[in-house]
Amino acid sequence: MSLATRLNQLRLKKGKSLQEVADAIDVSKTHIWELEKGRSENPSFEMLTKLADYFKVSIRYLVGEDHESKDDPQLERMFRQVGELDDRDRALLDDMIANMIKRRRGDDD
Repeated sequence: MSLATRLNQLRLKKGKSLQEVADAIDVSKTHIWELEKGRSENPSFEMLTKLADYFKVSIRYLVGEDHESKDDPQLERMFRQVGELDDRDRALLDDMIANMIKRRRGDDD
């Protein structure tokens, strides 16, 4: 399945207009329309990332390279977002995750 087809299906499934998607990722409505019609080739990695984040899917899924992935698209999206944090925020997030895991296991150390 092509990027154009997958993008159109995701947008319709989410019940969003071209304008709503365009506004959410900060591009023009025309650009989204061109992507859905297959008239705009080779979108930037930044745009693919924004689209994948918006639709909560992996980039591989969006571009049709991932048909039956066992990877969790939400985890992939979260991982990309962590990459934008500074070292201090990453350390804080790491502590939070460790504490959540301890709480789930019932550890009280």
